[in-house]
Amino acid sequence: MGLRFQKRIKIGKGLGINISKSGISPSYRTKRGTISSKGYSIRSGIPGLTYRKNFSKSSRKSGCLLLFMFFLATSILLLILTIQL
Repeated sequence: MGLRFQKRIKIGKGLGINISKSGISPSYRTKRGTISSKGYSIRSGIPGLTYRKNFSKSSRKSGCLLLFMFFLATSILLLILTIQL
């Protein structure tokens, strides 16, 4: 079993930057799962017992990065609109 290093820095509501041994990647957390540049994952369970299913990118044309960028742009737009009101 190898060592695992992972750190998450929160930027805003659901937005964050993940830092790990393999690199840095942005992510957006929802109630149902996490969308990142590396894919989509779903978490469920109860305290002490969890299940996680990963849907990783099979190719660059999978659209997961595009979906992440859409959620990021929408979140930033909503943040700007709420600050101006």
